[in-house]
Amino acid sequence: MKIMVLGAGGFIGRHIMSDLLTGGHEIIGAVRSLGNLPEAFPTVEFQQMDLAKATDMESWRDRLTGVDCVVNTAGILRGSQMDAIHVDFPKALYNAAAKVGVKHVVLISAISAREDVATDYSAAKLGGEKELRAAGLDWTILRPSLVYGDGSYGGTSLIRGMAGLPFLTPVPGDGEFLFTPIHARDLAQSVTLICGNDSFYGRVLEPVGPDTINLKELLERYRAWLGFGQSRFVAIPMPVMRAAARIGDLAGTGPISSNSLSQLVAGNSGDSATYAEAVGFRPRSLEDALLARPAQVQDRWHAKLFFLAPTTTAILVLLWLTSAWLGLFHGAEAAEEIATSLGLESRLVAPLQIGASLADIAIAALVVMDRKARWSTGVQLLFVLGYTIVISAAAPQLWLEPLGPLLKNLPILMLIAVHGAIKDNR
Repeated sequence: MKIMVLGAGGFIGRHIMSDLLTGGHEIIGAVRSLGNLPEAFPTVEFQQMDLAKATDMESWRDRLTGVDCVVNTAGILRGSQMDAIHVDFPKALYNAAAKVGVKHVVLISAISAREDVATDYSAAKLGGEKELRAAGLDWTILRPSLVYGDGSYGGTSLIRGMAGLPFLTPVPGDGEFLFTPIHARDLAQSVTLICGNDSFYGRVLEPVGPDTINLKELLERYRAWLGFGQSRFVAIPMPVMRAAARIGDLAGTGPISSNSLSQLVAGNSGDSATYAEAVGFRPRSLEDALLARPAQVQDRWHAKLFFLAPTTTAILVLLWLTSAWLGLFHGAEAAEEIATSLGLESRLVAPLQIGASLADIAIAALVVMDRKARWSTGVQLLFVLGYTIVISAAAPQLWLEPLGPLLKNLPILMLIAVHGAIKDNR
């Protein structure tokens, strides 16, 4: 079959593409950014598009011509494009698919997408399901529990990060929130079985693994797998967690948000026997999956670095803003000394002082907005190197100062480089 996978560059989308290719299917992958996907999946036809803006039904008709089945894995947990990604573009897609004769649509929803979960995420997921049901297509809706794999993304990365914390492992509330986790390859195998299979038309299934465990047990298993020793839990009161989640909402990034916390509290457990009977195979248990793939040094690095990534971002923003403040209000004398050493006219001192401080503020803003650190890393390295070269030329003796005003630039350069390496979490 010719199958289009929406959100093909995501954690789940990549696993589904891989399994569909193994099954001999022809794949079209719709992604927002190509990155290295064409090299990683050379036999896939990729189409680059901003799904949040792909809300015109007519624009989908040509893309869907000849497609037998659509697998929609696209989704976001927070942000202003919630309805656009989960409701508006799918509505245009599904209506166009019905017009051109697409046989089947498989939607990856979420097990916590329910009426009793009061989040915009759940409401949008349910809205997208409603649009699919109304489009006049043969459809299957999959609502998986926590999806984990050999790698990780989103919730599973957070779990690894929590398991990798030294000394104490924090848990929200009592840590009794339930999951029935399923391996990404088992979910992908299920999708391959379901695509174009009329026995699954019109059904809502909850892809889950064989074991239901709580958050504490999940963290214990991951910590043991990583080789970090016994877990020592510390309960974080839910009001504190909600406050931290709210900070994450305002920042627009970070390890937790109000939606992720609400989805956690809502529960993510399902009926293992029912799902295994529906797909005709028993998904692997978390224990078996971890045993089959022992943790490597890269897994331990990732777990230890997870919370250091946002911390590093915050430190760099603080560094640039502090530099701007010191330069603007306390840097006149130093700026004059450097200008004199370089032979510049005194009338240029104030513009250079103000300009440098404004540049520092602009860099701090870029670090905040550049969520993958693609541009901010190079800009920061360039500016720090520039400052270092200019000040070295004007006052080379600063390299020998006891407090190391120039020597400190070397670890700062390394911090910027490390931040650029670990910031992109996709």
